[in-house]
Amino acid sequence: MKGVAGPKVASLSGSCRVRRPPSLGRVAVVVDQGSGFTKAGFAGEEQPRLVLKSSSLVPSRDPPVLPKAPGCELAGSVARAHPIKHGVVVDWEALERLWERLLVGGLRVCPEQWPVLVSDSPSAPPAGRERVAELLFEALAVPACHMASTALLALCSVGTFSGLAVEAGAGVCHATPIYAGHSWHDATFRLDVAGSTLSRYLRDLLVAACPDQRLQALPRKVITQLKKRCCYVSLDFEGDLQNPARHHPANFCLGNGCSVCLSSERFRCPEPIFQPGLLGQAEPGLATLAFQALQRVPATLRTRLANTVVVAGGSTLFPGFTERLEMELETQSRRHGYGALQPRLVAKPGRGTAVWTGGSMVASLRSFQCRWMTRAMYEECGSRLVHEVFN
Repeated sequence: MKGVAGPKVASLSGSCRVRRPPSLGRVAVVVDQGSGFTKAGFAGEEQPRLVLKSSSLVPSRDPPVLPKAPGCELAGSVARAHPIKHGVVVDWEALERLWERLLVGGLRVCPEQWPVLVSDSPSAPPAGRERVAELLFEALAVPACHMASTALLALCSVGTFSGLAVEAGAGVCHATPIYAGHSWHDATFRLDVAGSTLSRYLRDLLVAACPDQRLQALPRKVITQLKKRCCYVSLDFEGDLQNPARHHPANFCLGNGCSVCLSSERFRCPEPIFQPGLLGQAEPGLATLAFQALQRVPATLRTRLANTVVVAGGSTLFPGFTERLEMELETQSRRHGYGALQPRLVAKPGRGTAVWTGGSMVASLRSFQCRWMTRAMYEECGSRLVHEVFN
C-alpha cells in the first residue's frame, strides 16, 4: 500500500500571469494513456476510435543495450519498450513514439491543428506533467493541451465531480477521493497489483496445476484472453477454495494441440487484488485501501463521497468484482464503527473505458473551453505552468 502524498508546488511568480484562452472552436483529441493499453479518439464521441497496446517494438536501429533501460524488456529475442509502468511514465522516447502512432498513424490527424486532453495517473509525480507538456508542445506542436487525473475523468463519465474513484487497470489500482473536482492527494492510495500481475499469476497457477511445457510457452495474449473469458471474483474465497463442489471447471482448447481445464484457478486468479498477500506482498487489498481513503477525508464529506463510489478500469470487469468490493466496504465500515456509512457503487457496463469517456464528455463542453493551456501560454511561462493551470 502506498499513500500518495500531495507535494507542495510553489506558486508561479507574478511576472507570469495566466491568460485563459477563448474557445478554440475545434473538437479535441482525447487520450487515456495506460500501462497496458492507450485509448484515443475525439471529444464528444461515445467510444475511443483506437485502443492500442502501450508497448511497442524497439526500432531496430537502436543499440541492443536498450532492453536494460527502465521501460524496455526482451520478449524472446525482440525488445519491447513499455513507456508506462504502474501508471508512471518511465520511457519518454517510447511515449513520444506511441503518441505519433496514435495521432498521425491511427487517428490520421495533424497534431499542430488539434487540442489534446490527456489523462494523468493520480500517483504520477508532478514533474511528469511538465514532461508531458514539453512533449505535446515541442515534439508534437499541438495548439493546446489539458491534463486531468484518471480518477476525476472516471467520475466525469457518470456525470459527477465528487465521489470516490476506485480504479483497477492493467498496471496499477487507485482509490482516490474527489470533491468538487479536486483530489485529496494525501487520501489517495495505490496498489501495484493489477491486470498484468493477474495474467502472470494465472500462468503460474495453470503451470502448477498441469506442468505441461506447452502451457509455459503460451503467449501472454492467450493467457490474458483466458483471464478475461473465464475468471471471476469469489464472494467467499476461503469457502470456495475449500469446497471442490463450488468450483466450476471449464475446458478450453488453445488451438496449439493443447487444452486446459480451469477449476479453482478461475476465482484464484483475480483474488490478489483483494488479497495481495497471496503474492507475498504486505500491502492491503484494493477494498481496504478504498475504505482507508474514505477514512482520510473530513467527516463532514465522508458520507457524500461514499454515496458515489465510481468503479472504473478493465480489471474491474470480472464477474463478482463490484459485489465483492461493496461487500468488503460495508464490512470495513461496520468493523471500524462507521455503521451509518453505506457505500453505494456506480459500476457502468462500459467502465473499462470510463476514463476516456469522461475525457470525451468534459472536452466537448462549452464551459470547458477556457481551461486549455495554449501554446502561447506555454511559450510565455514554460512547462511549470501546468502546476497552476491543472491544479
